[in-house]
Amino acid sequence: MASSNDIKNGSVLKLEGQLWNTLEFQHVKPGKGGAFVRTKLKNIRTGKAVDKTFNAGAKVEFATVDRSNYQYLYQDGDDFVFMDLRDFDQITVPATVVGDAANFLLESHEVTIALHDGTPLYLDLPPSVILEITYTEPGLQGDRSNAGTKSATLETGHEIQVPLFVDQGTRVKVDTRTSDYLGRVTD
Repeated sequence: MASSNDIKNGSVLKLEGQLWNTLEFQHVKPGKGGAFVRTKLKNIRTGKAVDKTFNAGAKVEFATVDRSNYQYLYQDGDDFVFMDLRDFDQITVPATVVGDAANFLLESHEVTIALHDGTPLYLDLPPSVILEITYTEPGLQGDRSNAGTKSATLETGHEIQVPLFVDQGTRVKVDTRTSDYLGRVTD
């Protein structure tokens, strides 16, 4: 057991038998009354986000979470297979844990996987990845009916919005958190 004063971003708490990832925390010392810690927590299994307040110094249980770098190898049915870069062991991660990260995974991409008692909890992708556009309609000069963007399909099969001047075969940088186009990449 530890104190609520030890809560930081990324801490994993065990509350009522469930694991919660700390998205935000704030230590508050009001003019009157006792200090407290205001947090925003996300349930690791369900993805539900809640706000929770702890009294300063309250006892909370931290879960032991190991974060390691893995390399994505291949998809096996609904599961994804990764290789630990330290000891080359392979683990299988269910699609429910991978979630939207599958939109940006290519073979040999590196990710960080959080494990609790050997069970994968979630994946952390880099903030942006470089992917190739496999299909997009040609942009028509002067077409501004949709704010100068068009749909494009990435090599992972995920669809994003890109500017009209981007063509098929172009390598682009994509934000993994929002699926936003960040720019063209020239080698």
